[in-house]
Formats: sequence, structure tokens, C-alpha cells
Amino acid sequence: MSQTVDRALTILASLGEGPASLEQAAARIGVHKSTALRLLRTLQEHGFVTRQSDHRYRLGGRLFALAHQALEGIDIRQVAAPYLAVLNERYGHTVHLSVLEGDEVLYLDKVDARYPDTGRGRLAEDARIGRRAPAMATAAGKVLLADLPADRLAAFLAEAELPARTAQPARDPEEVRAELAEVQRLGWAADQADHHEALNCIAAPIAGTEGTAIAACSISAPDRVASVVELSKLLPELLCTVEAISLAYGGSPTPRWCENRCGAKHAVRAARD
Repeated sequence: MSQTVDRALTILASLGEGPASLEQAAARIGVHKSTALRLLRTLQEHGFVTRQSDHRYRLGGRLFALAHQALEGIDIRQVAAPYLAVLNERYGHTVHLSVLEGDEVLYLDKVDARYPDTGRGRLAEDARIGRRAPAMATAAGKVLLADLPADRLAAFLAEAELPARTAQPARDPEEVRAELAEVQRLGWAADQADHHEALNCIAAPIAGTEGTAIAACSISAPDRVASVVELSKLLPELLCTVEAISLAYGGSPTPRWCENRCGAKHAVRAARD
């Protein structure tokens, strides 16, 4: 690697820790102040560095614009796919990737269960890619709703009693709010089958660049194959999986499990202001 490029990238990385004076920047990369100044001026000309009124340097707006463009080009389905496959390979249950659209969850991707008689019939139809479901009727929907900003959650709760939204009986908004608050506290949700052929499901949120949920990963199985209690034993692996996906996407989740759970190396991120 070019030494100049290496030094420039090192300066940019160091400024990610906070603004620095010329002397501090030079010390961080181990060069004379004149060398650091040339690098900083070049980076400033291209908008990657800005000089503040106190003469310290900080990251510039163009760097954030490029980062935003890069992240917009990331397809969460593409990022998550290998992690969903590993989760399915380990336990054999159906694994889904879902997003929230309005008051519904949309199933973006799916890895089918690897046991007999699961790929056919009503259960397969209920879980197909592209299917939508009322958010509060699914574990995935609950973890996504639980992470909504207060104003968006209030809007959802204000409309939740409309009869046309779901065939389920209307629920008291405060009851729903309390349930979602508990889901957010736990960091996951479950959906228990109401009869033998229905699905049990557990889900956890995938964090985006702002640290909020952008998608959900879920594990589901017919009640005859695994009860919700049995599925809940897979929570450590599910939580590790969503964390690994979040890190791969560029989010900032809090590390929970060591890398021998899913092979992800959990970098400790600086807190956001």
C-alpha cells in the first residue's frame, strides 16, 4: 500500500475518535507536523476533513455523504442471506427475514425447514416470500414495532383499533404499548401456536446504521415439531445471528455473545452522540 494513502486513511480513522489538533494528528500517525499538515490540507480540499474555528480538524461532510451512499446500496437481504443459511443448517427450522411496511410485516427472504412435510400446504403458504401479515400478529412484527420512534408508534396505536386492519379482536392501545415495551426490554419476541398445526416463532431485530431496527430475523416451526419453549432455547444463537448481520450491514449493536457462537468478531463501537 502507498505510504501516503496509508497515512491519510489512518488520519481519517483517528478523526473518527473526535476532532484533533495538527500536533495530535501528527502524533497519531507518527509523522512530522509538516507531513500531517500536507495530508490534512489535501483531505480538506476534497471535503473529507474540515478545520474548525478552534483550528482542530474533524471528519468532513463528503465522507458522511459517501458513507450514506454506500449504505444505501447495501441490500439487507443479500447481507443477511449467509447468516440465515447457517442458522437453518444448524437447527433445521424455517428462518425468515422480514421488514416493517406500514402496519404489516413483509417477508423478504426465507430458508425452508429441512424436515419432512414442511414445504407443502398451508404452513408453506403462510410463510412464503412476499407474504404480508399484520405486524402485531407476528413475532417479527412485534420486535420491529417495539423499536419505532415514539411518534410512529403512537400513530400505529391510534389506528390499531380499526376493524379493517385485522380479523383479530381489537386490543386496547395501552395493552399493546405495554407488550411492545416488554419486547423492547427483552430484545426479542415470541409468537405461540394456538393449535397443533400452527407455527411457533421467535424473532429478534437487526440494527441499521442508526442503531434502530431495520429488519427482523425469525425462526419458526410447526407446533408438532417444536414448542415455543423449545424454540426459545435457540435464543442465544438467534441474538448472535442478528448481531452478526447488524455488524455486516454497518449498524452498531451491543455485543452479547462470544464469537464461537456464530463466528462473528464483535467490534466495540463508539457511542453515538
